[in-house]
Amino acid sequence: MQFDQLRITHTEVFKLDVPLKQPFVISLGTITDANNLIVRIHTNAGLYGMGEACPFVMIVGETQAGEFEIAKNIAQLIKGKNPLELENRLAEIARVFVHNPTIRSAFDMALYDIVGKFTGLPLYTLLGGAQDRVITTDMTVGIGTPAWMAQEAQRYQAAGFPAIKIKLGTNTADDVARVRAIRAAVGDSLPLRIDANQGWDVPTAVRTLHLLAPFQLQYCEEPVAKWNNAGMAHVRAHSPVPIMADESLFDSRDAFRLASTQACDYFNIKLSKSGGLSEALRIVAVAESAGIGSQVGCMSETRLGLSALAHLVLARRSIHFADLDSGLMHSQDPVVDGIQYLPGGEVRVPNLPGIGADIKPEWLARAEKFSI
Repeated sequence: MQFDQLRITHTEVFKLDVPLKQPFVISLGTITDANNLIVRIHTNAGLYGMGEACPFVMIVGETQAGEFEIAKNIAQLIKGKNPLELENRLAEIARVFVHNPTIRSAFDMALYDIVGKFTGLPLYTLLGGAQDRVITTDMTVGIGTPAWMAQEAQRYQAAGFPAIKIKLGTNTADDVARVRAIRAAVGDSLPLRIDANQGWDVPTAVRTLHLLAPFQLQYCEEPVAKWNNAGMAHVRAHSPVPIMADESLFDSRDAFRLASTQACDYFNIKLSKSGGLSEALRIVAVAESAGIGSQVGCMSETRLGLSALAHLVLARRSIHFADLDSGLMHSQDPVVDGIQYLPGGEVRVPNLPGIGADIKPEWLARAEKFSI
């Protein structure tokens, strides 16, 4: 079939619920299940594209139920159109559903998957990258007692993970005790990263980061409220620990504002915040122009959504860090193919057309769904 003859025939959207192995606690709340959405866009060539949305309400303000309904409108909007016209399709969706980046990201992902399958190219090749470097992920320790968190960190160290990410953001005394216990348990050589998830105010952030500096931290994510760019710039100017923007960074406009105000040293790019791969690429471009380093991060995606992120890492060498551990927190794995977790925290990307990941038929068969 010629490229200009390809059309979207219909779209299926499925609710995908995956329990976690254990509750995951951050300063914003507790997560017990991944309540995601799977988008499958079908074409008249027999090809279909897969995408995943992870609507983590505490960060993106979206829910599975709400985005399931929004997806019906998006599916209707793109029906009968050419999925290879990425710029047109994504602009149409973004213009109407401006406040729904998470469900947009699933449609974006599925459209890229179709382009990759149509051309026979893996997504990283389609984006200009190469399978020429090793990707590794850190592993995250949720909030708990210092002793429990130290035990978890030791377990991940024994499994070979190259870095540990620590959730904080309660109060100075408890947060310092947590990091002190973890550093004592894992020794001095293992890199530690912390994430306050907006849990501190500005004075608390500055005070806490000075007390944490002796524990040799790589960076601190989102120390203060996401709206407080001026506050984060103040923290960065007075912090001995580099600062990474996460919840304050949704799209490339946020990236430009954060760079312009010198509010951070790093960007944490997540597809569920940015609206998908196209906007994530724009954020990377801003970061490169401003001399800001980047990380890709996850919410509670399965290996389907994580595979798209890993392709992005291979496509842009300026992405320094990868936080792709959510698939390891799930009690069950609904994904066929996709990234593979190897010893030492290595993440291997499939050399398959498109994203190279799918959902097991039995999971989709029992899921609530619609088709438009």
